Amino acid sequence: MFAPLWPHRVTLLPFASCEEAAERPQEPRAGFPMSLTARWLCCSRALAWVGPAAKGRSRWRRIRKIGKYAGPVIMGSCIFITYEILALGESVTLDTQAVEQEKLKSYIYVYTIPLEPQGLEGITNKARKELHRAVKRLVQVTAEMFSWPLDEHYMKLDVEDHESGLWLLLKRTQSAVKPVRVQAVQELAKKHHWHDYQYRTLAQACDQKSSIGLARSQDVDLRFFLRPPLPKVIENSCIEDELRYLLASLPQSEVDQCVQYFTSLALRESNQSLSAQRGGLWCFGGNGLPYAQSLSSVPSEKVESFCLQALAKHSKVPSHCDQIVMNGGLQLLQKIYQLRHDSQKIQRNIIRTIGNLALHEHLHSAIAQSGWIGILAEAMKSPHVIQASHAARALANLDRDTVKEKYEDGVYILHPQYRTSQPIKADVLFIHGLLGAAFKTWRQKDHSNMEDKDTNYTECWPKTWLAADCPSLRILSVEYDSNLSDWRSKCPVEDERKSLAYRGRELLTKLKAAGVGDRPVVWIAHSMGGLLVKKMLLDASEDPEMRSVVQNTQGIVFYSVPHSGSRLAEYSVSARFLLFPSVEVKELSKDSPALRELNNNFTKLVREHEVNILSFGEMLPTYIGSMIKLHVVPPNSADLGIGDFIPLDVNHLNICKPGSRDSFLYQRSLKFIKDALAKEFKG
Repeated sequence: MFAPLWPHRVTLLPFASCEEAAERPQEPRAGFPMSLTARWLCCSRALAWVGPAAKGRSRWRRIRKIGKYAGPVIMGSCIFITYEILALGESVTLDTQAVEQEKLKSYIYVYTIPLEPQGLEGITNKARKELHRAVKRLVQVTAEMFSWPLDEHYMKLDVEDHESGLWLLLKRTQSAVKPVRVQAVQELAKKHHWHDYQYRTLAQACDQKSSIGLARSQDVDLRFFLRPPLPKVIENSCIEDELRYLLASLPQSEVDQCVQYFTSLALRESNQSLSAQRGGLWCFGGNGLPYAQSLSSVPSEKVESFCLQALAKHSKVPSHCDQIVMNGGLQLLQKIYQLRHDSQKIQRNIIRTIGNLALHEHLHSAIAQSGWIGILAEAMKSPHVIQASHAARALANLDRDTVKEKYEDGVYILHPQYRTSQPIKADVLFIHGLLGAAFKTWRQKDHSNMEDKDTNYTECWPKTWLAADCPSLRILSVEYDSNLSDWRSKCPVEDERKSLAYRGRELLTKLKAAGVGDRPVVWIAHSMGGLLVKKMLLDASEDPEMRSVVQNTQGIVFYSVPHSGSRLAEYSVSARFLLFPSVEVKELSKDSPALRELNNNFTKLVREHEVNILSFGEMLPTYIGSMIKLHVVPPNSADLGIGDFIPLDVNHLNICKPGSRDSFLYQRSLKFIKDALAKEFKG
C-alpha cells in the first residue's frame, strides 16, 4: 500500500488555489512524480476531508450567488406578467349586463307601461340588497380564513333579481288549497319593485285564477298582465260589417220579442248606414237614419252603439253566449273597445256584455285567453265610477275563488270592488226610480255653477262616502233594463216589461243570485224604486226560497216614494209621456186601487217583521221643461205612516242627492243605517 501523500490535516483551498498549488514547483518525493492526475486527486481528496461547517458555508455562498442572478429575472418576469394582465383588462371590456340582456331576449314584450319611482319602498329594497351583498361577502371571507366549508349554492344565489322568491310565490298561487292560493296572490299583488322582465315573465307563467285575483287586487301593477293579441284583420271589411255579421249569426230563438225587434232594427239601420256611406251620401228622413241630421260626429258610432246594445241583450241568453264566443265576438268586442277609446258609452256596453258572458264558468278560459283580464284590470282604475263599476262586476263574475255570488245584468257592486280581508256584515241596496240610473241617481247634488264645484265632488256618494264610513258593508246598486228607451221605438211587448209586477219578479231573481238575503239588508229607494222594493218584499214573503230576503230586512229608506200615488197622472198626456211611460203613469195614478192594495199589504208585512222605516219628502216643486212645475210626490203621499217622516226643502230630483258629506240628508241616512245594523256592527 502506498503511504498518504499529505498529512491528515490539510487546509481547504479553493479550486483555483489548488491549480496554483499544482503549478507551484515542489520538491517531489523520491519515486513519485507529481502528474496532472495526482494534482486532481489531491484537490478531490482535499474536498472530501472538509468538515461539516465548511460544507454549510459553501452551500449558502452558492445560493447567494444563484439568487444574485436569478432574483432580478424572477422579479422582472412577475412585473411583466402583472403589467400584461392589467393592460389586457383595460383593452378588453366585459359587459356585466350581458346576462340581463340575454334574459330580456328570451321573453316576449308587447307593451311597456312606464311607472313612477316607488319612493321609500324602492330605497328600502336597494338597502336590503346591499346588506345582503355585504353579509354574503363576510361569510365568504370568514370561511376562507378559518377553512370552513362553504355552500356554493348560497354564494351563487342572486338575491338582487329575487328569482327564487318569484318562482316560489308563483308556485303558491297555483296551490290546490284555496286559502294558500288567495294569500299568495295577495302577496304577489303588493310587489312593486321588480324588474320589467320579471313582471312579464310572471304574466306569461301565471294561470287564469291568479290573473283574475291580481286584477281584483287594489293598486296592482298592470305589468302583471300581457297585452291582448292583435285582432284579426279582415280585408275589405269594417266594424259595422263585422257587427252585422255577428248579430245575423245569432239565433232568434229563446229571446223575447223585444230583443228580436231591436236586433232587426239594428241590422236595418246598419245596412242603411253602410249603403249611404258607400254611395257617398247620407240618407236623411224616410227609412234612412233620422238621427243623422242631429249628429256632429260620424253616425257609424251611433250605429255601433245600437248593435252593441242588441248584442248585450243576446248575451243574457246562455245559448247565445256560446255562439258569440264561437263566432269571434270576444275578439271583435276587443277591437271595438280599443278603437272607440274615446267613447265611454260604447266601452260600457262592451264591458257589460263581457260581464254577462262571465256568468258562465265554461267561458272563463276563452275570456282570459283573449286578453280581457288585463283590459278589465285597467278599466278598474278608471276615474269614472260607471266604467270602473262595470269592470268590477265582470271581474267579480270571473273570480270564483273569493266570490260565490253572481252579479247579473243590472246589478252592480259599488263596494267592495276589490278583494278584501274585511268581513262583510250586511248589505245595503240602492234602487233608483224611473228615468234614473244605478249611478247618476245617487250622485252628489249638482251646483248651479259647475266651475265652483267642490274638489271632493262625488259622482256616486254610496261608493265614495258610505263605503268609507261603513267599510264592512257590501253596497249594491240596481238598474232597470232601461236601455230599450234609447231606441226611440215602441217594443211590441214593452208595456208588459214596464209593469211593477214584471220588474219586481225580474229584480228579485237577480238579487237572490247576488246573495241578497244571506245577511242583514237595508234598502234605499227613490221615487218609484220604493214601490219596487215593496213589491219585491211582498213577493219574497210568499216564496219559501226567497223568504230570507224579508227575514233579513232590517230597514228601508224612502226618498219621495209615492205610496198613495203621484200628481203626475193628473197632467196632460204630453207631460206624462215626457216623464214616464204610460204603464207607469197609470200605476202612479192618485188613489190607484193597485197602489192602495200594495200599500196595505206592505204595512202589515213591515209591522209583522218589525222593519225600521225612514221617509223623506220633497217640499219644493220640480221644473219639467220650461213650462211646467209641480210636486211630483206630495208630502202626504211620501209619508208611509210608519217610522220617521222628514220633509226637506228640495225638489223631487234632489231629494236623494246630498249637497255634501256633512249635509243633514246624508248624515241622517247614515245614522239610520248604523242604527238598523247596530247588532252587526257591534259583533
